[in-house]
Amino acid sequence: MPARPPAAASHRSAPAAARRDGTPSAARGGPVSMTLSRVARLHRVAAGRFLRAAGLYPGQEFVMMHLWDHGPVRQSELIRVLDLDPSTVTKMLQRLEQGGHVRRAPDPADRRAVLVAATDAGCALHAQVAAAWTELEDHSLAALTPDERRELARLLGKVEGGLCKPAPLCPDPQGPGSPGAGPPPEPTAQPADAGAPGSPPADAGAAGPAADAR
Repeated sequence: MPARPPAAASHRSAPAAARRDGTPSAARGGPVSMTLSRVARLHRVAAGRFLRAAGLYPGQEFVMMHLWDHGPVRQSELIRVLDLDPSTVTKMLQRLEQGGHVRRAPDPADRRAVLVAATDAGCALHAQVAAAWTELEDHSLAALTPDERRELARLLGKVEGGLCKPAPLCPDPQGPGSPGAGPPPEPTAQPADAGAPGSPPADAGAAGPAADAR
């Protein structure tokens, strides 16, 4: 009986062990990126805790912030400003609408488009969200001195600027939390069919059940 040939050696080397600090071996070339991803995850979890009192989930507050500051807007504008998938924005609006925080209605200027507006109940959340955001800031940066906070903001601003250069990855500069957005007006409920001056072109099918992945 002929001898069996030796098994072929594997071309893949065994992966290196993770570092003692928990950094995966494949992430050793990007330690700062790994730290940013961990901080972003923890920050989102903390945001969920602080927003829970207002009955909101992380991400929903950005929809409300834009409506509070700009009044009724088309759903297509929210998709553009938030830089999210249309189906994701549709689901967020459905949940906010079910909670009584927003209302949607056809745009009188173009019945194919949908206007989104904050309700009285939604506007009543402004103070709670502002307090939650302040608490989140204090909690997240508790270990830093005022000078370190300013330096961190400066460095993160440079990182953000660098990420924005290669491709249009950044949200609208007038969106929620942007430096150029200016002081927000006092939030007041407005009818969703009141129209929005200077609105962008009509939604290209983003509004309505068809945009929902479910």
